[in-house]
Amino acid sequence: MGVMRRLLFVAVLAVLAMGATSFAAEQTIPPGTIITMRNWQQYTAFMPDGMKDLFAGKYFWKMPPDFQMVVGPFHDFPPPKEYIEDTKKYAGHVQIINFPDGRHSIKGYVAGLPFPNPQAPQKGYKILVDEWYFYFPHILCGPIVSRLLDRFGNRYDVTALLVLRRHSYVSDYKTPVDDPSFPGVYTTYYLGLIAPEQAKYLAQLTVYYTDPAKLNDLFMFIPALRRTLRLSTGARCAPWAGTDWIQDDTRLGGWNGGITNVEVKFLRMQNILSFVYAPDPKVWADWDNFYPRLFLPKPIVGKWEVRPVYVIDVRRDPAMQKNYCLGKRIQYLDKETFVPLWNDLYDKQMKLWKMLPYLSPAVPIPHEGVQINSQNMITGIYDVQNDHLTWSITNMNGQYVKGNEDCRNHMGRDFTTSLYDTVSGLSEIMR
Repeated sequence: MGVMRRLLFVAVLAVLAMGATSFAAEQTIPPGTIITMRNWQQYTAFMPDGMKDLFAGKYFWKMPPDFQMVVGPFHDFPPPKEYIEDTKKYAGHVQIINFPDGRHSIKGYVAGLPFPNPQAPQKGYKILVDEWYFYFPHILCGPIVSRLLDRFGNRYDVTALLVLRRHSYVSDYKTPVDDPSFPGVYTTYYLGLIAPEQAKYLAQLTVYYTDPAKLNDLFMFIPALRRTLRLSTGARCAPWAGTDWIQDDTRLGGWNGGITNVEVKFLRMQNILSFVYAPDPKVWADWDNFYPRLFLPKPIVGKWEVRPVYVIDVRRDPAMQKNYCLGKRIQYLDKETFVPLWNDLYDKQMKLWKMLPYLSPAVPIPHEGVQINSQNMITGIYDVQNDHLTWSITNMNGQYVKGNEDCRNHMGRDFTTSLYDTVSGLSEIMR
C-alpha cells in the first residue's frame, strides 16, 4: 500500500510539473518570435489595451502594414545596491495615512522602495506610492526631441533640455539622502526649449515637495517678457509647450499627479511586450529608424521583450475631479522597477482619449549599473480623438540623457549648477 501511495504521489507531482511548465510557457513569448500584422492576434494576452487597438486599426493612428516587432530575451535591471540597502533599512517604517475625507498619504518614508512587496489591503495605492518613489539617479540631464504630427501630415519639431534633480530620498553612490541646500524639496524638473529659434529660451521649472499633500509649484520663464511667472497649480491639464503632453504627463514614465489626490485600484498582474533595451544610441537617435507616422522603433533599433507588470486604475479624487480632464489613467507598471511602460488615458466619459507608450532604453549610470529609470525614453502620446500625436526621443545625434557625475560635462554644459534647479536660475537663461 505504501508503494502504491508513493507511486501515486510521484505521478501527481509529474502531472503538476507538466501543468506548471505549460502555464509558464503561456506567460511568455519565445525569443526570436516576430509579431506582424498577420499574426498579432496570437499575442494579445501580452498587450496593453491601447496596443491592441493600434494593431486592430480602430483609430487613425494604427500599425503600418509592414510593422514588425521582434521579441528578444528578458533583461534584468536590479536597482543600485544603495537603493536595495535603504529599502531593507527603512521600508518597515512606512505607513499609509487615511484622511477623514477618504484621501491617503504616507509617513515614515526615508529612502528606498516604500512597499517592496505590495499586498492587500490598499494594494493599488501601495503600488502607486512605489511608482512615485522608484529609483532614479539624483541628477539626470540631456536632450529631448519631440515631433508633433496631425492627420494631414503637418509636422512641428521641438528640442528641449531636461534636468531632473532628486534632492531628498536619495539612494546613490556617496550621496547624502537629503540635500541640505533644498530642505523640504523632493525633486526639481527643468525643461527648456533650445529649438526652434522662435521658441528658444522658453523654460519651465517644476518643484516637488517632500510633503505629499503639498501641490508642486510651476514656474515658467517667458523670453518675450524677460521674466519668470508662477503658473497655477490647478493647471494640471494645460498642454506643455503646445504638445500633446499635459502637466500631469511630464514626470518620469508619464504620470505627474501626486499621491494624495487620487483613488487607486489594483486590476491585475500581466506580462506585456515592452521595449527597454536599445544597444546603440546613435541608432535610436535617427528618426529614419522608426516607422513613419506611428514612430514606434523598427527592429534595427532593438528588440521587444515580455515583462511582468502591475496594472492599476488611477482616478482623481472625487472632490478634485470637477475641473479635471481625465476620467481615469490605466497604468502598466514594470514589476521590477515600477516604471510605467504604458498608459491608457480616458476622458471624463470613460472613452479612450490618449495612449502613452513609454519605451525606456536602459543606459549605464556611473557606479549604479545599467538602469531603465534614467529618463531616457522613446515615447509619445497618440490622441485618438483628435488624430494628433507628439512623439519624443531623449536622444540627439547619439547624445542621450546622462546621470550623476556625467552631468558635470555633458553636451558642453555643466548641468549641476543652480541655473537648472532654482527659480532664480531661470532669469539667467538668456545671459
